[in-house]
Amino acid sequence: MGDLELLLPGEADVLVRGLRSFPLREMGSEGWNQQHENVEKLNMQAILNATVSQDEPIQELLVTHGKIPTLVEELIAVEMWKQKVFPVLCRVEDFKPQNTFPIYMVVRHEASIINLLETVFFHKEVCESAEDTVLDLVDYCHRKLTLLVARSGCGGPPEEEGSQDNNPMQALQKQAELMEFEIALKALSVLRYITDCVDSLSLSTLSRMLSTHNLPCLLVELLEHSPWSRWEGGKLQQFDGSRWRIVAPSEQQKLSKLDGQVWIALYNLLLSPEAQARYCLTSFAKGHLLKLRAFLTDTLLDQLPNLAHLQSFLAHLALAETQPPKKDLVLEQIPEIWERLERENRGKWQAIAKHQLRHVFSPSEQDLRLQAQRWAETYRLDVLEAVAPERPRCAYCSAEASKRCSRCQNEWYCCRECQVKHWEKHRKTCVLAAQGDRAK
Repeated sequence: MGDLELLLPGEADVLVRGLRSFPLREMGSEGWNQQHENVEKLNMQAILNATVSQDEPIQELLVTHGKIPTLVEELIAVEMWKQKVFPVLCRVEDFKPQNTFPIYMVVRHEASIINLLETVFFHKEVCESAEDTVLDLVDYCHRKLTLLVARSGCGGPPEEEGSQDNNPMQALQKQAELMEFEIALKALSVLRYITDCVDSLSLSTLSRMLSTHNLPCLLVELLEHSPWSRWEGGKLQQFDGSRWRIVAPSEQQKLSKLDGQVWIALYNLLLSPEAQARYCLTSFAKGHLLKLRAFLTDTLLDQLPNLAHLQSFLAHLALAETQPPKKDLVLEQIPEIWERLERENRGKWQAIAKHQLRHVFSPSEQDLRLQAQRWAETYRLDVLEAVAPERPRCAYCSAEASKRCSRCQNEWYCCRECQVKHWEKHRKTCVLAAQGDRAK
């Protein structure tokens, strides 16, 4: 990795060994913040390793030390916090924090973990090391993709507005909604990697994917709605990484990465012998799956030749008799993490929010400065640019940018006018980051 080595092997080993699960009450605490920073470092190092096709020690360490189940539990815990506790904090009328960044870090934690899982789940041994928590992860992905389909049916993902919101908590809620769209797309990739291991998944996991959630039909709906594509002003845009990009007319027939993930997942779930033995092709499933034939064009088959086998499967399915729903009595494992966390915290959401409001999300000016220094050390600019090697984009208008904020060096702008328009939104973060640099 050379000059861009973020973690030495010994440091990465210590960080992975130290990963643990936190109670919902402790989210945002000093110990939790330290682990969040560690997850970010592991995530950036894993991406750097994958980018340059090096050995991937982060993935190996997570498997060796059995930490994939810990990451899955933390992922679901922060998902629950966002659903149960965060709305309570937002409803407190007299809660006007000086800086919402500590709360933002908890909101962002889900994106950090799913990012790391997306990077390492490419390797089949990682899926196997998830053990029983792969059931919980399948449920998590199903929740995210169901929400993605529902939102695409209501006009697509929320837009990032240029207007400023006077209420910082309402502004944070809007940021969380935008982040939820990106998280769902990461969950799609994780689910696709799980389907790559369909031949080694437990019967309970296969049943969960095919019978309980009927993932093939859900994936068909994703292809129909294609929430990562849209037409604006007569131009096709696709969501790529973290921004919408205009697709040139000559590239519009090219298969996008996200469409490719859906097709590969469908191929794995419909054509593997293990899945075919478990999937009940009812009239409902048949009707949904036959919609795929309209998408299987010659252009698509040229890009993914293996889909010719799926095309043959659908031709056979069109002539086959449907099957009645199976009523076999089967003893299966069920996901435990969400139910356990909900049982442990049921009726305590208000108390958790009250505790965090007083002791976690109302830090002193000195605490904020110290935390800003740690954030600056974690998010090194040279590493961030290597992780996201495309040209930087203007924080206000999303055009290609060549100028940085001279004060904090974090935000990019295409021109002075955009920087001035964005200043009110950027000011608090900028001041905090600059204070952290001076505290070094």
